[in-house]
Amino acid sequence: MDNPRPEKVAVVDEVRGHFNDSDAAILTEYRGLTVTELSALRRSLRPAGGEYKVYKNTLVRFAARDLGLDIESMLEGPTAIAFVKGDAVTVAKALRDFARTNPKLVVKGGLLGDKVLDAKDTTALADVAPREVLLARLAGGIAAPMQQFAGLLQALPRNLAYGLKALIEQGGAPGAAAGAPEAPAETEAPVAEEVAEAPTEAAAEVTEDVTEAPAEAETPEAPAEVVAEAESTESEAPEAAAETEGE
Repeated sequence: MDNPRPEKVAVVDEVRGHFNDSDAAILTEYRGLTVTELSALRRSLRPAGGEYKVYKNTLVRFAARDLGLDIESMLEGPTAIAFVKGDAVTVAKALRDFARTNPKLVVKGGLLGDKVLDAKDTTALADVAPREVLLARLAGGIAAPMQQFAGLLQALPRNLAYGLKALIEQGGAPGAAAGAPEAPAETEAPVAEEVAEAPTEAAAEVTEDVTEAPAEAETPEAPAEVVAEAESTESEAPEAAAETEGE
């Protein structure tokens, strides 16, 4: 501005200060709204952290250029700016709710920090959950796995105690619970049984041999020829005696 009036300089400084101090800014067109309607809009934005200001576009351009903000395309027609200190989503919802009953209010675009938003992106802010809700969801998402992990840690000793109790009730030896191997006991039993059975079988075989041997010695079988000769001798002896007596 060439030789600007102090009043204009003061307004430019005021606008620049609002941009610097705000977390966001939403530019709107208020053509056709009455003074009463604008007052009602200002009252609805204050609880949400918004301050609704009407400035000349020329003065807003000077302030935006000083700050390097590319918003000149939005400075066409009557423009009012909702400066936001806090959650921009809440202010965007308040503007959307007011526009439902006052369609003359039109959102042109906005700033979120240093990022320039077009009209579509600025309107979409109203559909985002408020900051408090998002933080609560984030906290819940972080807390849920931690709670599950804590539950698992508590379940480990409890399940171990149940397992040991079940093992004791089933007659499990303390050594088995401590990990002592039971395999040697199973392998020793068959070996002992074989060692015990081996002498018994050998003794039985020796006894059978001893008892059978005398029986075979006491009853030898004579040859068939010897038996026949003996029988013929016995039959001839009476005949010889009879002949001797006759003579």
